[in-house]
This record gives sequence, structure tokens and C-alpha cells, in this order.
Amino acid sequence: MPRDNKTPLIQKIARQARLTFRALKASSASGDGKLFSDKQSELVALVTAVRAADLKISPRKPTPVSGAAELQSPPVTYMHICETEEFSMGVFLLGAGASIPLHDHPGMNGMLKVLYGKVSIRCFDKLENNLTANATLPRFEPPLALFQTGSLRRSVFRLVGEYSENSGPCLLTPLRDNIHQIEAVDGPVAFLDILAPPYDPDSGRDCHYYKVLQTVAEGDGKANTEKQGEEEEKEETTWLLEIPQPEDFWCGGEPYPGPAVSI
Repeated sequence: MPRDNKTPLIQKIARQARLTFRALKASSASGDGKLFSDKQSELVALVTAVRAADLKISPRKPTPVSGAAELQSPPVTYMHICETEEFSMGVFLLGAGASIPLHDHPGMNGMLKVLYGKVSIRCFDKLENNLTANATLPRFEPPLALFQTGSLRRSVFRLVGEYSENSGPCLLTPLRDNIHQIEAVDGPVAFLDILAPPYDPDSGRDCHYYKVLQTVAEGDGKANTEKQGEEEEKEETTWLLEIPQPEDFWCGGEPYPGPAVSI
């Protein structure tokens, strides 16, 4: 079979993403995950190879802004590439020092590949929310109002990882690393983002934002800040509070300059 050297890499990624997440649906129905695993490996290989130049995106330099200009400029912008029932794909661009706050991807798989710059990603796993009216909660510092207890979520801290254009993609599943915060490190960043299936509030896949709560250890009255040892963090429940979208975060849009994608 002749090699396909004329098809843009991003088009190959889109086609493989469609095959991969169709295989995921089939695997979920049959209980056999091998087909999905094979297709996902092929998708990871393609995504690992993509660079900013493949999408005709040039790395941006920090642009100091202040005053009214800073208030008007979105900290994050998004370039839409394509969307189907199976997946969505686009590029997020973060200015120097910008971050996407802690948020989730309900029932979704994801793949993030840095195109230029470096990001720090802080990940949490969801735990089953089996809180009842009589559940004993830890003491929080600062204390929560009674109405806020309904917005508590149990999770486990997983890791903080740094990714650059030379790194492979960061993956998430409905149960693994599904809640994360993404922060630009040492300058502007762009990354390719694939989500499957796409966000859809009507189907229960809306984006929720969170903040990490501090608890107070019984007996000593001291707040437990995040543990320094990764193993300690993995073993303990981390309490998150669902919050509205932070006022200092919003996402603007800009045109995608790369090769057209047809699905």
C-alpha cells in the first residue's frame, strides 16, 4: 500500500480519532477493549508527531499588557478545528502566566499535546460521591457555609506533570486524571486538545470548575495543606468544592490557520 504523504497530519489525526472513539463505543458494548487499545495507540503515535508548524501556528512571544488592555484581552483563546458526535478537536492558546482553572470532563476521554511552550498539569481522580445527610465531614479551613456542602466532591490527587512539544500527549479518561488544571510555564503555550465525546450540557457533559479545600487535622487545629510527598497525596481524599467559573478566566476565539479538516 503506498504511503500517504500528501494528506496533512492533522487530517490523519482527525480520521484516526474518529476510528478510535468509534472503537471505544464498540468496545464498551462488547466488553472487549483490544480494538480500542489498538486504535488509541495509533492515535497517540500520530498526535505525538504533530508540531505547531503542521497547523501553521507560530510560537508567540510574551506581550506585556497593562491596564484596560489587560482586562479586555482573554487569558486563553481557542481555535476550533472540527467536531463530530464522537469527538471535538481544537487548539488552546495560553498567554504567559495564564492558566485554565481546575475543571472536569464528565464521562469524557481526552488527549492534550503541547505544540509549543510548556505546561504544568495538576490532575485529580474523581471518587464516588456517596455523601449522605448524616455523613461526617472533615473540618475545613476556612469553614464552609451549610449551603456549600452540597457542592463538595471527593477526589484523589494524582500528580503534577510538565509537558512540552517534545513530550507525548497527556491522556485522561472518565475515571483517570479527569479533573485537571493547566498552567503556562515560562511563557506562552499552545496545545492540541481532543475530547471524546465533546462537551454537551444537554447530554450531561457540562464543564464544572473546582477549588481545592484545606482540612483541619483533628486534635491539633492546624490546616493540612497539600502534602509534599506524592505517595501521601495519593492515599488521602482531597476535597474539592464546585464553584462558578472564576471571574478572572474566560476563553476567547480566534481563527484556525492550518490545513482544513474534513470528516
